[in-house]
Amino acid sequence: METFLFDLLSSVSVTALTVVAGWVTARWARRLPGVLLGRLMGLGVVRVYRRQAQANADLPAALSRARWVKVLAGRGNEMTRDGFGPVWERAEGPQLDFVEVLLPDPVPGAPSWLSRRAAEVHRVDMGFTPALLASQVCLNAAYIEEIARRTGKVRLRFYELPNLHRVILTDEVAYLTIYRSDRHGRNSPCLVARRPGALYDYAASLFATAWESSRPIEQGTGRATPPAEPRRAVDAA
Repeated sequence: METFLFDLLSSVSVTALTVVAGWVTARWARRLPGVLLGRLMGLGVVRVYRRQAQANADLPAALSRARWVKVLAGRGNEMTRDGFGPVWERAEGPQLDFVEVLLPDPVPGAPSWLSRRAAEVHRVDMGFTPALLASQVCLNAAYIEEIARRTGKVRLRFYELPNLHRVILTDEVAYLTIYRSDRHGRNSPCLVARRPGALYDYAASLFATAWESSRPIEQGTGRATPPAEPRRAVDAA
């Protein structure tokens, strides 16, 4: 009886290990071609994710080692979640030098690049409207403003440019999401690149270009109420 139970448990253990090993191998195998191509071309790519949401799980480890952090976001939801916890905790001490954040301008007047992005996503998510997206940006900006006030290490600005990427940049690594027009940013592909490398430099250039053309938050606080959506003709009648 004991021999039977031992053989049974051994068989179950071997099967479980085989399944786990196969899952890990398959997951790595899906990433391997992109990583190898990136390294051969000098891009510095170390990981490729089919969805940004998968990459977000690895963010805390990278952010906990950062000396500084720069973020170019499509609306900034991730910065209010646990993944950015290490950044805000370390911002209160000497471990982190500074944080720079760029969010899309929620009140630039219509039409705007933010409203265009909202219109793209609205095609696949009917509840997603320009007013909703602007409201979310304002809420996230208010959250970051409060942290900036308490720590003195955070700078927040608004940009009015095409909403095409999310960039999270540290002194070691870059997370670059390429937004697809037919889905939310969290479901778009994300590349991770180490410094030095061409892709890291490209992500840094995207952030620098947007920062140079952005406006400081003092000129229009994130707590400002976003513009209401235009009324339809039938409503105005």
